[in-house]
Amino acid sequence: MCLAVPGRVLEIGERDGTRMATVDFGGVQKEVCLEYLPDLRVGEYAIVHVGFALQRLDEESARKTLDLFSELGMLQEEFGDPWEQAARLGEGDPPFAEDREDEGYEDEDDDERRAGETPAGAAETRKEARR
Repeated sequence: MCLAVPGRVLEIGERDGTRMATVDFGGVQKEVCLEYLPDLRVGEYAIVHVGFALQRLDEESARKTLDLFSELGMLQEEFGDPWEQAARLGEGDPPFAEDREDEGYEDEDDDERRAGETPAGAAETRKEARR
């Protein structure tokens, strides 16, 4: 999920002719483009989406939102280590596995996989059966 997250501007500079800032999102710091908010200053808060500061925000609203996101685990989801997240996902069933079972979804290769045969091997077996 891609969220619009409030962050506090720590430092402002220029990179390749673009106004950029280091922004703190509840302990995680990221580089953010300030082109949409050219008058944003150090210490102010802004809502940031996909690396762009989009709207100025008061400190109280920013802190409340950050606290809520943190409580719901959304900051970790948004800014956490993607390798760690993938490893956690790999510990259980693949995402949406229950949807396939609930809908009775099966494809031609499911029977072969259950029987231990690869889809390529199954295709070869079907070719031989036609001969």
